[in-house]
Amino acid sequence: MKLYRLLTGPDDSAFCARVEGLLNRGWQLHGSPSITSVDGRGYVAQAIVMEKAGPYPGFQPSSEIEPD
Repeated sequence: MKLYRLLTGPDDSAFCARVEGLLNRGWQLHGSPSITSVDGRGYVAQAIVMEKAGPYPGFQPSSEIEPD
């Protein structure tokens, strides 16, 4: 099965660290990142996917799949 998440947040080093942490845990980028601006502040989104064996375990919140 393929798991999918859409990570979103401010365009800052913390967002990059979230993405890097998940890539290092086996997730892969899916498509290009998106960026938008609200009141002059940038916000980004990046889709990620991971192939997993076995049945779908049910949705896990981002806090459970992101690094500590």
